[in-house]
Order: sequence, then structure tokens, then C-alpha cells
Amino acid sequence: MGRHHTRHTQHTQHTQHTQHTRHTRHTLVSSAPPEALYDLAADVGRWPAVFAPSVAAEYLERGERTERFRLWASVGGEVKTWVSRRERDRAGLRIRFDQEESAAPIASMGGEWIFEPLPGGGTEIVLLHDFTAVGDDPDTVAWINAALDRNSPVELAALARIAELATGLGAVPGDLVFSFGDTVTLPGRTAQEAYAFVHRADLWPERLPHVRRVELSEDAAAGVQEMEMDTVTADGSAHTTRSVRVCVPGRRIAYKQLVPPRLLLGHSGRWEFADTGAGAQVTAEHTVAVNPAAVREELGAGASLADARRYLRDVLGRNSRATLELAGRHAG
Repeated sequence: MGRHHTRHTQHTQHTQHTQHTRHTRHTLVSSAPPEALYDLAADVGRWPAVFAPSVAAEYLERGERTERFRLWASVGGEVKTWVSRRERDRAGLRIRFDQEESAAPIASMGGEWIFEPLPGGGTEIVLLHDFTAVGDDPDTVAWINAALDRNSPVELAALARIAELATGLGAVPGDLVFSFGDTVTLPGRTAQEAYAFVHRADLWPERLPHVRRVELSEDAAAGVQEMEMDTVTADGSAHTTRSVRVCVPGRRIAYKQLVPPRLLLGHSGRWEFADTGAGAQVTAEHTVAVNPAAVREELGAGASLADARRYLRDVLGRNSRATLELAGRHAG
């Protein structure tokens, strides 16, 4: 089922121009068609569920071919954030990106995704980066190169894996990686109160019946939380999850599950909070990447991908709604 037969040809070339702009190139050959790979890379909203380094993404502008977004990603063991502008060219199977504001020690960063169709079928994925370092410091340049050499092959492999799994099933990547959400209004509550309930996850063991233990650490200045949680499901089985969360006070908490359950290749989500005349309006959204190899093992011999989609929609949606219902009782 969607056997993975990617031929890895990852390599890096580091060169230097007189302006001290460095260039890297990472490549990978995939059996998936270029359009499937392009479509997956083109949808930034799905990145946190697809790419291990990506934590959260927020669109700022979306046009037919251009877009701006803020991305949070793990770089060198820290969560960094930056704003990027992209030009998408589906006909040419290329996506150009440039950071409008970079995170130190990166002074500037840009690059391109290129999806080259191969004569015998399949695609060569090329990921180019060009960057400058703050102060042009050699140690900083080495740090940035090391981060690109670590993250780029991981991103290429993740893109290829999902596109190949989908192709092997006669599906498209959107059948494996999809989003859904629920919106709940909490009468008599403010967005700030509802936000505080979700933000203070360290208090969940005394507030949420299915949560047994939470360990929470927070970098308040960066708005980044790291969280480990023990939960018990309706059938009595226990699960431990680890997540990183990005918090925008009173407005949004985006999260990424670092070690997803076997049925998932990736899971990210976000809580959105807004005030209305009827009370706090909270939207809980999930983006998941299904692991087709685990569907029958987890859901039974006759289970299909469609069954897995329904199951995830039901279970994750129910958990979020239960949390919000309790937030409505506890807030304030």
C-alpha cells in the first residue's frame, strides 16, 4: 500500500558570492507525480502536519499567485518565527519564497521549490535556499548551514512520503492531509476568559476529567509553550502526548503534536477566540496527516481511508468540544 521507494540523492552545495550571500541546494527523487508534490508544498496551512520542523502557520494575505504568511518552526532546537512572501507558479511547478523579516541570526533568507518531471515518471524535488547571516560571522554561517542541512532533507522526505502514499492508493495528498473544525459559542464568557482556560493547560488535570497529568514550560516573551500530557480515553486506555504551542494572548493558540499516535503521520491544530454579542466564540481546528499503513491495524481489517477520516473527525472533534464545554463552565 503506497510503498515508499524514493531514491535519495540529497546533497548540499555551499557557495559564496562577493555580497556574502550563501546558496544551498538539496534534492530528492520521488516516484510521485510533480503536481501532487507541488500541491502539498503550495498549501502552507498543512505544513505543521506534514513537516516535522513546522509548528504553526498563519496566512496574512492570499492572492491567486502570491501570498504572505507567518511561520513558526523549530530551528536548531528553538522555535523561531518569520514572515514570508511566496510566488506560486503551478504551470511551471515552482514556488519562490522570500522572508520579509527573518529571525536572528539569519539576516535574510529566500529560495525556491522546483518540481522537475523525470522522463521515466516521478519527480526530482529541488529545494534551494539563499541567505545572509547577521554580521556575516563564520560561526553563524555554519549554524545556518547546519540547520538547513538538518531540516531540508526532512522536509523533502516528508513531502515525498505523503505524495507517494496517496499516489499508491489512487488518491491525492488532500485525501491524507485534511483539516476540520468546530465553532462553539460560550454564553456569558469573554474571549479572554476562554483563552485563559486553554492557555493554563497546567490546570487541566483538575479541570478536565480525561487529563491525568500535564507538565508545562513556557517562554512567555516568545509565546511558546512545551507541554507533556497524560490522558485517558473513553475505553480506559492511557496516552502520553507531547506538544509545542504558540500563543497569541486572547486571540489564538496554535499547537503541534510532536509524537502523534500510530494512526497519524502528523497532527496540528489551533484554538481561535473572538468576542460576540452572544458570548465568546471559540473555533477548534485540527489538521491531520493519516498514516494509511495503520488504518486496518487500528480500526479493523475492513477499515478504509474514508473510515479513518470519519473516525478522526469524530474523536478529535469530540475532544475539542468537551474541552470547550468545560471552559464555558470554568471560565471566570
